[in-house]
Amino acid sequence: MSNISLKQLKVFTTITQHKTLTTAAEALFLSKAAVSMALSELEKHIGHALFDRVNNRLVLNQEGQKLLPLADELLSRSNAIDQLFDEDNSLSGQLRIGASDTIGNQVAPYLLSQFRNTYQHQQQSLFISNSALICEKLVDYELDIALIEGKTLHPQLISTQFSQDEMCIVCSPSHPLAQQEKVTLRDFEQSEWMLREAGSGSREFFLRAVAPRIEHWHEAFQLNTTEAIINCVSAGLGFGCLSKLAAQSAVNDGRIKILNVPLDMKRRFWLLVHKEKYQSPLLKCFIEFCHQWHQGSDKENESL
Repeated sequence: MSNISLKQLKVFTTITQHKTLTTAAEALFLSKAAVSMALSELEKHIGHALFDRVNNRLVLNQEGQKLLPLADELLSRSNAIDQLFDEDNSLSGQLRIGASDTIGNQVAPYLLSQFRNTYQHQQQSLFISNSALICEKLVDYELDIALIEGKTLHPQLISTQFSQDEMCIVCSPSHPLAQQEKVTLRDFEQSEWMLREAGSGSREFFLRAVAPRIEHWHEAFQLNTTEAIINCVSAGLGFGCLSKLAAQSAVNDGRIKILNVPLDMKRRFWLLVHKEKYQSPLLKCFIEFCHQWHQGSDKENESL
């Protein structure tokens, strides 16, 4: 076991993220043969195959899953040693952040801007998708931390609340309900809805908090961006259920109208990390920053 090198572990973790030798080799700026040899040597030292070969793809097996948290930690600690004797003792390393749609578009830009200003740390990447895919990437160590709208019960992830927002039901300004001061849930009988795809926090909220209170409703369109929902609602195709943060600029522009509905529309924002993930000083610092952070402007605070 003493012959295992950091290079082999780096090759191993890169293959887990890219799934093929060719793409892993491109990411590492190595030849495919060099990557294949490093993996073979690592598997030989350990005495186990770490991947199952499925149609030219390498799928992490049970043995590989055992090694991944330790490989990730060793590579993180190796980076920490590299930085230890730098002149400035500031935070270093790359931080890979995943965020679900509303947080990624409406919250993360402000949070990251304040984090950069506070700590002078510039190396973050931001991957925005639906909550389900973000959790999948976190489990596979392709992300270091995730900020999502829907709570997950995944056994390998730890979730803590870091903020909250409020959802709203919107319609076209020309819709008859747009003129009413108050709307009842009975007004939504036989209604048409624009919803996000499965795995989205907004969809999960609608199905949990709104849909059970309407006897007859229909999903008119399933769309994979919030902007598409806003445009369809604005065009009069039906109702939408969105974060107030995401809806606000379209409301200000007069494209959609928020309805006054007698429902608790608050929902929580969750911070997720893999329970076996090594928490580097950078990751610990960012987690603490998220928990203490509050949105800056009054407009945003009204929505939280």
